[in-house]
Amino acid sequence: MKKLINNYSAIFLLLAGILVGSLIGIFAPQAVIYLKPLGDIFLNLLFVSVVPLVFFAVANSIASLEQQSKFGRIVISMIATFLLFIIISAVFTIIAVYLFPTEALPSTGGEIPESGNSTSWNDRLVSFFTVGEFTELFSRKNMLALLIFAFLTGTAVRKAGEAGLVFKKFLASGFEVMKELLLMVMKGAPVGLGAYFAYQVATMGPELFGFYAKPLGLYYVAGAVYFVIFFSLYAWIARSNSGVKSFWRNNIYPSLTALSTCSSFATMPANLQAAAKIGVPAAIANIVIPIGSTLHKQGSSMSSIIKIYVAFLIIGEDFFDPINLLLALGITVFVSIVAGGIPNGGYIGEMLMISVYNLPVEAIPAVMILGTLVDPLATVLNSTGDTVAAMFVTRITGEKFLAEDEHLNI
Repeated sequence: MKKLINNYSAIFLLLAGILVGSLIGIFAPQAVIYLKPLGDIFLNLLFVSVVPLVFFAVANSIASLEQQSKFGRIVISMIATFLLFIIISAVFTIIAVYLFPTEALPSTGGEIPESGNSTSWNDRLVSFFTVGEFTELFSRKNMLALLIFAFLTGTAVRKAGEAGLVFKKFLASGFEVMKELLLMVMKGAPVGLGAYFAYQVATMGPELFGFYAKPLGLYYVAGAVYFVIFFSLYAWIARSNSGVKSFWRNNIYPSLTALSTCSSFATMPANLQAAAKIGVPAAIANIVIPIGSTLHKQGSSMSSIIKIYVAFLIIGEDFFDPINLLLALGITVFVSIVAGGIPNGGYIGEMLMISVYNLPVEAIPAVMILGTLVDPLATVLNSTGDTVAAMFVTRITGEKFLAEDEHLNI
């Protein structure tokens, strides 16, 4: 019993915080205004701590790899895993909407939001992958640029050889310091996330259903089935039965964090900690999980298919036409991988969908509202999918899992 309490104390405290926050949001919504600052403070501390952790984790992992071939295997395996999982989740959702069709949703009558950005696509492409000032790198709005810079930094350290040893030690030390900082911040998770959850329940709860109940219900049912069955399958392929047990035993806390924050970025520290407890080598976890938090979105893949399906229901056209399905898969891969690293990437993906299919403007409010409503489960799938992806990459690269008492990193 004592061991059980020690292993799951953080989860119990987090559940208690979420439960108390939910009850406050339902029965005392007037008190939420006083609690919300606690949630904001916690999330702000989390975000400013995670950004440097991402840089140090990725740069240190790449700089510490001793063999070039090993680094290449990890990157190629990671890309293949991300694409495979995203396509599987998209095809699964297509089958789900085919087997369980829903009725067309009415138009919301909304207007297309103004982007407020008149720059060319060339300029936007540059801004997606790079920033103009060094200080802009360390912003969570520029995560893709930060990841690229961290990759390049780690590679440069490797190429520098002995001359880069001091900087290599700095990266390793920085990672350890930022790891400990994150652990300190996460001590406040029950209070911070409880306060934030109270705000969500008080403000968003009454609007969760309505006209969007059927496609919303379809997404949550299909997403839950995919979450349990396919994540278990991936874990089993990675490490047989022990992998399944270890994954689910250590995936509770990240799942609750994702559900509470609706942020893959905020869930990343919990994922890193879970991967270490599962036994994923740090060299793999510290590359796959930070990059996956930006470029690997199985939940977004499923929501993209649902939104395209709903848009076709609105205009009364056949979503299951082969050409439409192929276009849907292409858009989904873009939204799930490319747009994941772009600020407001979901909105860009929705605009791409409208443009490719030449859909009427009345489809835009529907897909935007639906995207907002499925966000909690989508975040759980997006974020915790990175952990099982790290397990999968470990298997296909031929690396060995560590014993649970060997993990020394997050």
